[in-house]
Amino acid sequence: MQLIRTILIIILVYYGFKILSRLFAPYLIKYASKKMGQKFEQQYKSQQQQNQRNTSQYKEGETVIDKNPGSSNSNSSNKVGEYIEFEEIE
Repeated sequence: MQLIRTILIIILVYYGFKILSRLFAPYLIKYASKKMGQKFEQQYKSQQQQNQRNTSQYKEGETVIDKNPGSSNSNSSNKVGEYIEFEEIE
């Protein structure tokens, strides 16, 4: 009798969770999308403010060339791996 009761409780909990998830899923998705939209908007605004600060230090019409220190040719002189000489065997 205890086994049947336990199986019945598991089935009721499963279907109850299934029904409740169908009821509350749209609200949860709407809430999550709203929060993500606010986060993206905040990041966009901070990026725009940073761009305005960077562009305001140069005069209009001035040519600015940014050189990235990581893109220099110093990386190409580093050895990558180990050279192994192979010999053909006949």
